[in-house]
Amino acid sequence: MTLLQTILLAIVQGISELFPISSVAHAVLTPWAFGWTLTPEFLKVHFLPVVVLLHLGTAVALLLYFRKDWIAYARSLLGGKDLMARRELLLVVVGTVPAAALGFIFEKMLKGIFANVAFAATFLIINGFILYIGEKARHRGTKELAELSIPQALGVGFAQSLALIPGFSRSGASMVAGFWAGLSHGAAARFSMLLATPIIVGASVLEIPKLAHQADAATFQTAVVGGVVAGIVAYLSVCILMSWFKRNEINAMRPFAIYCWVVGALVLFFH
Repeated sequence: MTLLQTILLAIVQGISELFPISSVAHAVLTPWAFGWTLTPEFLKVHFLPVVVLLHLGTAVALLLYFRKDWIAYARSLLGGKDLMARRELLLVVVGTVPAAALGFIFEKMLKGIFANVAFAATFLIINGFILYIGEKARHRGTKELAELSIPQALGVGFAQSLALIPGFSRSGASMVAGFWAGLSHGAAARFSMLLATPIIVGASVLEIPKLAHQADAATFQTAVVGGVVAGIVAYLSVCILMSWFKRNEINAMRPFAIYCWVVGALVLFFH
């Protein structure tokens, strides 16, 4: 991939990772939409690690945005008396386990479907229905994050595991599951963003050494630039998204659902 291609993919990733529109699907659809010629070898060996490095930039952005939360969590582990922070950290850990475990188990199988445009578009359309129906069928929640039970946090964790399939949104699935657990829109969005950080960092720890070992210096350096760009865009995205969900407790998912339907249908039509 050229530097320009990587930067464009980083911008798309920085937006789509946090908005409930599936960053994995957009990582598949972007090269197809712009007619990039990527070799089968690159797609098979380098594409996933490059995308993971872009995700690492997103993780840094999330750490910066939610730095007060993570500092409070760290202090609670070091003898602090903030029981709410300790409770929230436990919920984040519990919610992280399903996606981490399933991602590790199915990693090799998932790499084989990254270049399947029709597959990604189809599940993007289904993702739109999950967002629309999932929010519509549930009454407005009022819970804050610390009020979740352990089983509910585990349920949110299993929901975000859907994002292992290109087309399903991690943030979308986890937020809808949060709505069903009784969280307010703002609390569901916050929990989704907190859950994203350990998942992305964990994937990066596994994939970046592979990229450094297998890719040439130019590819690795280009991916690093992409990671920086993705981080900047992701920080702006999370600011917009958190503001949106705090102000919209009804039909907040509708614009994202419509986007998924339109993009998925257009891709299937022109593919």
